[in-house]
Amino acid sequence: MGKIIRIHPKDNAAVALESVSRGEALETEGIQVTASDDIPRGHKIALVDIPAGAPVLKYGTPIGSAIRDISAGEWLHTHNVRTNLSGEKDYVYDKKECRLTPQAPATFSGYMREDGRAAVRNEIWIVPTVGCVNGIVKRLAEENQDLVQGSIDGIFAFTHPYGCSQTGEDHARTRKLLADLVRHPNAGAVLVVSLGCENLTHEQFLEELGDYSPERVKFLTCQQVDDEFKEGRQLLEACAAFASHYQQEEITADHLVIGMKCGGSDGLSGITANPTVGAFSDLLCAQGGTTILTEVPEMFGAEGMLLGRCESEEVFARACEMLNGFKRYFIDHGEKVYENPSPGNREGGITTLEDKSCGCVQKGGTAPIVDILEYGDAVKKRG
Repeated sequence: MGKIIRIHPKDNAAVALESVSRGEALETEGIQVTASDDIPRGHKIALVDIPAGAPVLKYGTPIGSAIRDISAGEWLHTHNVRTNLSGEKDYVYDKKECRLTPQAPATFSGYMREDGRAAVRNEIWIVPTVGCVNGIVKRLAEENQDLVQGSIDGIFAFTHPYGCSQTGEDHARTRKLLADLVRHPNAGAVLVVSLGCENLTHEQFLEELGDYSPERVKFLTCQQVDDEFKEGRQLLEACAAFASHYQQEEITADHLVIGMKCGGSDGLSGITANPTVGAFSDLLCAQGGTTILTEVPEMFGAEGMLLGRCESEEVFARACEMLNGFKRYFIDHGEKVYENPSPGNREGGITTLEDKSCGCVQKGGTAPIVDILEYGDAVKKRG
């Protein structure tokens, strides 16, 4: 392989796999070009002349427009390419055929829960309903590690700064997220710790949690006991006794639910790590499993790669509302939709948010999009 790569046949930009020196003769996909600039690894080079205002194409889609006339061989980056993003957008549903060929599921060693969900770990979680008890839950986790025996993988405290001085949707979202955390299958047992005077009352939390197993989920309200550490120890002992009954077994991959997220993106992420994750996503979905593509603001500009894969117009409409809803959030708070790439992203070769987004969504593979989840929603469908 040469020093540059053209990702898609439509592209007028290629990515430098290694640093390129000015004057170097380069070739990709039968296109020959001479570098007129030094081009860092992960950055882009123009394969053809690009007139001012014309789209710069990478991944077969526009990642921005030329600020001025650009000659073949020039370095493409923030000095001569600008974003095409602005505010909300009207999308058109153009369904694409993207069905995967079903495969027999592989197996993994995990833990089956009573509700039919599977876990990859068997842990005891301590979940505070309010940030005021963070110190208590951390100490409970630290001082009771001797209970980690047999099939129990660990005791962990999930600290956070919320649960009080919140109102409206903010308060409701905290309730929902904490209840979802308690229900998570990787927790074989859970101790929920409250202070006793917070906005998120014990009664509110029980209502949000709904049906639960009293053997699996224990509650401690610090202001109602003389010694929260002694009481907490007794409750954690009960949690350990319950969680230790679970033993690893071979479970088919169609029970797996995997969240996909990237970090430290650069100009090579979209052709290395992220497509690898995307191939895994397709493999798991073909075997009946479930993956979740996250980081909605890093989908802006890559919508054309995603929306046609929605399995129905209803899913498409919800996807559009999700995307435009995030854009409205940015705009309503006086922020620009397109200023997401960090200095580190830009240094690594990402020029615009579209450039970053198109690399980001490679994690989603090619499978149909079967559902859209609100922040904190539980998974309802497989795929």
